[in-house]
Amino acid sequence: MGSTQFGNFHNFCRDTTLPICNLFVSNNQPPNQAYGGCALTGIHLGNGRYLGNLGSILIAGLAIITCIFLLLVSERKRAAVGRREIQLFLIGYIIISICEIFTVGAFPLEDKIRKGFTGVHIAAITATAWILFLNALVGFQLLDDGTPLSLGLFIGSATVLFIGTGYIALDTGYSWTGHFDSSLSGQNRNIGLYVLYLLFPLVCLFFFYVLEAILVLRILGERRPLIYLTAAALLFAIGQIFDFVISVHICNPVDGKINGALFETFFSYLAVVFVWLFWSSITEDDWPVASTGYN
Repeated sequence: MGSTQFGNFHNFCRDTTLPICNLFVSNNQPPNQAYGGCALTGIHLGNGRYLGNLGSILIAGLAIITCIFLLLVSERKRAAVGRREIQLFLIGYIIISICEIFTVGAFPLEDKIRKGFTGVHIAAITATAWILFLNALVGFQLLDDGTPLSLGLFIGSATVLFIGTGYIALDTGYSWTGHFDSSLSGQNRNIGLYVLYLLFPLVCLFFFYVLEAILVLRILGERRPLIYLTAAALLFAIGQIFDFVISVHICNPVDGKINGALFETFFSYLAVVFVWLFWSSITEDDWPVASTGYN
């Protein structure tokens, strides 16, 4: 059991650019460099400063603009089930994208500021994945959507996850209590963040897909929306493959100008768009299933 990699981030941080890796290093080192990997230096700005992953920064900016547009379009679908709930998901992704500019995008910042953005970024990923999972439950009409009770459960539970995950991340980066100092060296082992940042969101996404597929096939009796849902899942998976598998093979040949994080940002952005398209497609006016609430 002593050789298990569960909870270890060192190899991930060596081979790719994850926001969590900012918590384990200091002295404004380029991402990956502290872990013996391909240093993502991007554009040199002089005086030892750099702008890494400019592409990620631009795509994150585009994602923010797109999500604001989708928020406004959603507002016009007043009769749509889960309108407020899907808007909460979009807001969560906007927060993720803002943070991504300063974490994955390697915007030139002091370590303590970057770690602050990183803590918010990680917490937002956990909370937003949870909100997406809860969106899958909305279609089954267990609670009336858009009501204070429904929104309260969404916001309240997501806030608990956000605060809990954010505290662990910030305590790790800033060593407030010293409890997580062991993760700052060696294999960068942090069980709490491994579960909350890597595993928990994947579980949420898996059950979101399964529940929505059941809703579409069994209740709505349609297949077309499943195309959007499956496209979102595939796009997200492709982004993760670029980040965790292909990244190092991109970074080395271009001497650290870009790595897989650029493509992860892009494909995740597309996945979010397709999630919204899926939601929009199952809230159209012409579904002949009034009993589900989609009318």
